[in-house]
This record gives sequence, C-alpha cells and structure tokens, in this order.
Amino acid sequence: MGRTRTIEWEDAGATARAAGTMAGLDFLREMVAGRLPGPPIAALLGFGLDEVEDGRAVFVFEPGEEHYNPIGSVHGGVYATLLDSAAGCAVHSTLPLGTAYTSLDLSTRFLRPITMSTGKVRAIGTVISRGRRTALAEAGLYDAEDRLLAHATSTCMLFPVPGDGSGSTRA
Repeated sequence: MGRTRTIEWEDAGATARAAGTMAGLDFLREMVAGRLPGPPIAALLGFGLDEVEDGRAVFVFEPGEEHYNPIGSVHGGVYATLLDSAAGCAVHSTLPLGTAYTSLDLSTRFLRPITMSTGKVRAIGTVISRGRRTALAEAGLYDAEDRLLAHATSTCMLFPVPGDGSGSTRA
C-alpha cells in the first residue's frame, strides 16, 4: 500500500516581509520563538531552526523514509539543504537591518549515511569570516553521538535590501 504525507505551512510572504524590518539575529530569534513561521521548505522536509546566536545557527531534523533515495538512505539533496540552511542562517544572524544575503556556493562532503535509525540530526552552522560584501560560513551535520555525518562550506554575498530598509520597496 502507498504511503502519504500531508504538508502544511504558513504564508511565506509574511515571513519574507518581516525579514526586511529587523536585524538578522532578531528575525531568526522570532522564528525560534514561533512568532514568525519558518519557510515552507522546512515544513516540506521536516526540519526547524532550534537555536540561534550571533554567527551561529542550529537546525534539527528527524530523518524519515520520505527523505530516502533509491538505495535506502537520506538523499544528498536533503543533506545539502540542511547544510545550506545552517550556514546561511549563521551568516544572516550577523546582518544589520537593511542588509540581505544570498548563497554564492556550497561545497559539501558526505561522510556517513543517514537513515531513520540514525535518529535526530543537528545541522550546526558558524560564520568563519564576514566582510562588507561576502561572508564565509561552514556547517556540519551531527548525530546524537556528535559524529560528523557531512560538512559544507558556503560563501555568501551581502547586499543592501532594496528600498528604505523598512521592508517596503519603492518604485
């Protein structure tokens, strides 16, 4: 018999609009506190932002069969999404109001397989270096015994938010 999974998420536009109205760390803390919904990708894959501080972000993920590739382990794209999210949010946590970022690259290394028997996984992102125009971050995926499952580095481009920094844009 086939398996099903129902996914529900909040309005992504509301969260995106809020991002332009506060500094990165404040924005991410609002998500951790549940006052802002997480992005739809987090609902789709079943992960969430668990901790955030300046230059550091931690996501948690419980692997399920729905994350599997054809050979019976979590698909590398899920690893990459978790690593990209952790590294990117670590960078986001350092940004002042009126500054945004986008990932320029993501270099990943898959070290161990993840299956349902792995249990809860943490993706921990930290900023290595941040300048005016770019930031370098790294992220690791860890199991409950703190074994490194995968690692990534990411370069992010930093840029001013269009408009006046209030979250609204002007023509």
